[in-house]
Amino acid sequence: MVHYGHSNQLRQARAMGDYLIVGVHTDEEISKHKGPPVFTQEERYKMVQAIKWVDEVVPAAPYVTTLETLDKYNCDFCVHGNDITLTVDGRDTYEEVKQAGRYRECKRTQGVSTTDLVGRMLLVTKAHHSSQEMSSEYREYADSFGKCPGGRNPWTGVSQFLQTSQKIIQFASGKEPQPGETVIYVAGAFDLFHIGHVDFLEKVHRLADRPYIIAGLHFDQEVNHYKGKNYPIMNLHERTLSVLACRYVSEVVIGAPYAVTAELLSHFKVDLVCHGKTEIVPDKDGSDPYQEPKRRGIFCQIDSGSDLTTDLIVQRIIKNRLEYEARNQKKEAKELAFLEAMRQQEAQPSAENDSSF
Repeated sequence: MVHYGHSNQLRQARAMGDYLIVGVHTDEEISKHKGPPVFTQEERYKMVQAIKWVDEVVPAAPYVTTLETLDKYNCDFCVHGNDITLTVDGRDTYEEVKQAGRYRECKRTQGVSTTDLVGRMLLVTKAHHSSQEMSSEYREYADSFGKCPGGRNPWTGVSQFLQTSQKIIQFASGKEPQPGETVIYVAGAFDLFHIGHVDFLEKVHRLADRPYIIAGLHFDQEVNHYKGKNYPIMNLHERTLSVLACRYVSEVVIGAPYAVTAELLSHFKVDLVCHGKTEIVPDKDGSDPYQEPKRRGIFCQIDSGSDLTTDLIVQRIIKNRLEYEARNQKKEAKELAFLEAMRQQEAQPSAENDSSF
């Protein structure tokens, strides 16, 4: 997948240098080393390119990072999170560049992993919503999902994401609309931020020479009201970071009203309101949530050209449910085995020192 945890890693990596090149693996490589990918390689190439800290994307990057690859793209060093990534036979994929001193590390984002998001989709409970206590069912899942017999993985286990003002500041552009910019308002759930959202926002961005796009994100309860089931999969805090990371978005309204009111339009001095081709569910009183921008003649419907929806992503997961559960258990077993080997290696020199006395 591509989620805000990856965006946060790319943000940190970009801050370490001047130009960020991101290598994205093929579906074949991911299937071989990790398990079935949720997004296709073409979707992932475009998703990564849409993250605002990325300068260039290298498609079909090799799974094992070598000095040859770094030299080919004139990179001084490579960056990865402070979790491990292993080949299918349990080897550290960054071994060569680490030994050459051309490896840097950034902090992994607590509370999100592909493993966790896949688990939420399979579980179909609402415990991940921001206003709800963790149910015993969710807690049980959090303790067991993707967990192999013998221990809990410190990297891809399930933990709760805690939003902070600092994180929002790090992701936000901090820029206000400037004279001559066209203020465009879009609203929705933007759940499991995906290529359909990126295609839509890219098209909206093209509507003006100098666009300033404001994305209004609905509260979890609001999204659940019109989407049902266990939607949104990502809570409001997580969706905020996902959208802020997109290069086409300038500002986010955290918990926007469902109806686009005259007050909202005046407050943000909105020139244009856009919506995709998805169904517009009437407000609780039966009214059209876009009636005010329509009355003003500033409403525009945009066809993103993509048929991917959050529902389709969930269907992909459910279809491959057994494969994903096996993937998570296999991945954790491999990482725990690597950890154990590292511990034993660290313990050896001290044992040798003891015997020398």
